[in-house]
Amino acid sequence: MLLAFDTATAAVTVALHDGQRVVAESTVVDAMRQGELLAPGIAHVLAEAGVDRTALTSIAVGVGPGPFTGLRVGLVTARTLGHVLGIPVRGVCTLDILAADVTADGPFLVATDARRKEVYWARYADPHTRVDGPDVAKPADVATDHSVAGRGPLLYPDAFPKPTGPEFPSAATLATIVATGRVHELEPQPLYLRRPDVTIATGRKSVLAR
Repeated sequence: MLLAFDTATAAVTVALHDGQRVVAESTVVDAMRQGELLAPGIAHVLAEAGVDRTALTSIAVGVGPGPFTGLRVGLVTARTLGHVLGIPVRGVCTLDILAADVTADGPFLVATDARRKEVYWARYADPHTRVDGPDVAKPADVATDHSVAGRGPLLYPDAFPKPTGPEFPSAATLATIVATGRVHELEPQPLYLRRPDVTIATGRKSVLAR
């Protein structure tokens, strides 16, 4: 049994694959509550399928790129479950998950919300062949007349005038492409592509006596 989930976008998406097909899935879109929604989502798909977590044989997780907080929730959960259950954890670029569901003819782009008026993007020759990226950029710097999947076209229609689905990644798709070997797997490490918004101070300011 393969448990798959992704929290790199505003969608908290979870699915369970039995080796033949997806047997349960759950997706909730809420950009501010990944930490609250992932565990219930996992519990829901396990309960729906009537499966105990001890029956899991592997985990697939989206590794981004995405915001620091969302990625941390997904990656920490995946690695913790993998360690506790003694099963492998397989990472997949979140943009590749989106690309696998694109039905546009010809080359296309995937662009997701990177905040700061930027997008995380990658370019594809087809749904399973990434040819450039992932990277982060201003929408104008990667503007295209080709089809663009993800949240980017909705946020920046001037740069991406030809939107196509999907808007968010699907854990059902993640589970399927991992189960069938139709994706390049990565280590379960986060693809931040830039420093987090909040940084930890590395030293103290000196105070001079008067």
